[in-house]
Amino acid sequence: MKTLITGSMAYDTIMVFEDQFKNHILPDQTHILNVAFLVPSMTRHLGGCAGNIAYTLKLLGGEPVIMATVGEDFGPYSRYLEEKGLNSEHIKVVPDTFTAQAFITTDIDNNQIIAFHPGAMNFAHQNKIGDAKNVELGIVGPDGRDAMIEHSEQFKSLGIPFVFDPGQGLPMFDGDDCMKFLDEATYAVVNDYESQMLLDKTGLSLEELAKKVEALVVTLGGKGSEVYVDGEKIKVPCAPISGAVDPTGCGDAYRAGLMFGMTNGKSWKTSAQIASLCGAIKIEQSGTQNHTFTPDEFVERYRQAFGETVEL
Repeated sequence: MKTLITGSMAYDTIMVFEDQFKNHILPDQTHILNVAFLVPSMTRHLGGCAGNIAYTLKLLGGEPVIMATVGEDFGPYSRYLEEKGLNSEHIKVVPDTFTAQAFITTDIDNNQIIAFHPGAMNFAHQNKIGDAKNVELGIVGPDGRDAMIEHSEQFKSLGIPFVFDPGQGLPMFDGDDCMKFLDEATYAVVNDYESQMLLDKTGLSLEELAKKVEALVVTLGGKGSEVYVDGEKIKVPCAPISGAVDPTGCGDAYRAGLMFGMTNGKSWKTSAQIASLCGAIKIEQSGTQNHTFTPDEFVERYRQAFGETVEL
């Protein structure tokens, strides 16, 4: 059975400024800000939450199906998806638009200035959940506002269990919107910052929010993650890493691992541990889709990390 991944597909252009922003921005002149940064290093990565989740889920042996809208510049990404064997039949090209993309400038202190162009993502509501067949599980990831609202409603009306994963799209919604999402969703996943935003927007505690879904998962970065399910809180540690190279996309890798466990009958503890290891493997590589592993490598590393065996 298939896992339907709705969300963004994007290009990430990352530029490195070999100095500190603070040396070139005058605090008393920000009202007439006009600066330029020389960036000798520039890389372009394939990204977007839907693409990132699908990539890791495929590595695990899952059957991800991406549903997204992209621009006329999507050709290189499309060829890459074909090479990786990723299902793209529900990726719609919107004429006269660009694929969503982020332009990220980072200084030597890891401060960032980011410009994000949503482009074709604004038309993601044109895709309909019902067009994808034989779907076992879905996820509503960061996307256009209308798309997230409509896809949540469509998953619910079709009786397809799904994960609500608002990510960086959370600021688009008020408390009533969030409560509606949680009423419709089967599960929810947020990071620690997003969980606090949910608390502020809804006025509820994490325990109260958890009662609205079958399971609420909160990722805590280097502190691991927590699964609120059946009135209990399961704490899962991070998997050990050889070194933190790039945290971008770790949350997406985590979600892929979690959904793999969910669709393969694993317990919540095991699913979260699979997710934790996916995030650990990703953080050791630059970019969001440059990590790789074989099933045997994953199983062995899981044993070393958690002292348990797992089958993929």
